[in-house]
Amino acid sequence: MKHDEKSLRTLRGRVEGLGAAKEGVHHWWMQRMTALALIPLSMFIMGSFFNAVVFGSGYASATAWLQSPYMAVAMIAFLIAGFHHAASGVQVVIEDYVHCPVVKTASIVIVKFAAALLALLGIVAVLHIMFAASPLPPANLNSFIHHVFQ
Repeated sequence: MKHDEKSLRTLRGRVEGLGAAKEGVHHWWMQRMTALALIPLSMFIMGSFFNAVVFGSGYASATAWLQSPYMAVAMIAFLIAGFHHAASGVQVVIEDYVHCPVVKTASIVIVKFAAALLALLGIVAVLHIMFAASPLPPANLNSFIHHVFQ
């Protein structure tokens, strides 16, 4: 087998398939795409929320704002893109600065699990507000807990 002088890979590396994992480009592109998606989503959500709540009547206008299907879909898209982007960014930091393989793997799994759990909780909260019958706030903490876990 002839060694290609232009290749930086060793003969052993070519035989065993050692080299790039070929996942870095996908990871890099997904982080850039979520960042691009977050720019208009953030501006739209902040602008419309500010318009609805500041010029509205507080809690009632905030829940009415989120009960709109367009706002709920935008908020869910924002949550998905935001938590995916955050988990990707933290994963890159862990991969770069944590050198123990066990700690690195455990940290990445914990970060991905936490991001998925928080995104899911946010989506459930948005859907709960969107389909809630009454936009009135609960009177106290006990009624709030009872209302949430019914």
